Amino acid sequence: MASKLGIIAGGGAFPGLAIAACRSQGRPFHVLALSGHADPAVIGDAPTDWIRLGEAGSGFKKLHEAGVTELVMIGPVRRPTIKELAPDWRTTKFFAKVGLKALGDDGLLRAVTREIEDEGFRVVGIDDVLADCLAPDGLFGSLAPDDQALADIDRGWEVAKGIGALDVGQAVIVQQGIILAVEAIEGTDRLIRRSAELRRDGPGAVLVKVRKPGQDRRLDLPTIGLGTLRAAAAAGLRGICVEAGGTLVLDRAELGAEADRAGLFILGRL
Repeated sequence: MASKLGIIAGGGAFPGLAIAACRSQGRPFHVLALSGHADPAVIGDAPTDWIRLGEAGSGFKKLHEAGVTELVMIGPVRRPTIKELAPDWRTTKFFAKVGLKALGDDGLLRAVTREIEDEGFRVVGIDDVLADCLAPDGLFGSLAPDDQALADIDRGWEVAKGIGALDVGQAVIVQQGIILAVEAIEGTDRLIRRSAELRRDGPGAVLVKVRKPGQDRRLDLPTIGLGTLRAAAAAGLRGICVEAGGTLVLDRAELGAEADRAGLFILGRL
């Protein structure tokens, strides 16, 4: 029998897909949902405990009591301030040890993972739970980038990998060789909306989204879905390029068809 999986649930639809996958496989599971991040409608009637992000001590206790041995962290979580976090004693000890202000998102997640593993849990990646959720190599629809778009993708890939190496963000928007916007804490949808105010005349911009160099594949992989595509279309972008094998894709079956209808390309690139 498969080991019992703990699903640490942030926002978005992926926690619900992980719940559905466990049920279809007959795998035992328990959800630890983060209040203010996870969507109750997505969690549904799954066996669940709700905690604040700053309640690490309570969270570990509930997971042990539920008999969980493996953990997956799924769904975006907005990084809080210390005041918003209101950490319990266990969380306070963690931040005293690692130094919150010294860590970017990737560094913080690595430190959190080490802490979870020190508690005796094994952390697994979302692609271990959800088969076939990573972006494939190649086009999603029938539209392909032209030479200018390919040049913008090359430029965006270089810059995105550069900011990723600094643990800043995972995405950039490029138009005709010019970097319109770089992702920081705001997330991809806000990045896209911000870029709309900066676009130039001529062929539209391209969103490039990649995994950070050296990023642990179990943690915070870049993600796209229909929301990303619709935001890109509304902002006048001409296409999206993601890292094949390193980007999570939600609603992949629908993305290609909707991209064609919107007149955008979506490309997975190795």
